[in-house]
Amino acid sequence: MTVTSEQLRAARALLQWDQKTLAAVSMVSLATIKRLEPNSGPLKANKVTIEALRRALEAAGVEFISQNGGGPGVRLARPINSE
Repeated sequence: MTVTSEQLRAARALLQWDQKTLAAVSMVSLATIKRLEPNSGPLKANKVTIEALRRALEAAGVEFISQNGGGPGVRLARPINSE
């Protein structure tokens, strides 16, 4: 499944993460995240980078939704712990 910049931004918003947090958790540079997010459509990065971002967000509870007539999206697979 292709990950879009819109999904990346939405996933961060669901988790209440800033770009710096995503960079730290995914081990992808902050500069790379800042470069990827403003563009529309599929992320234009190497596969390793996209997979690192996706794995970090999925491990935190984000589920990526593929194009299914309503467009790609994200949702929380489980509630966020708010302790």
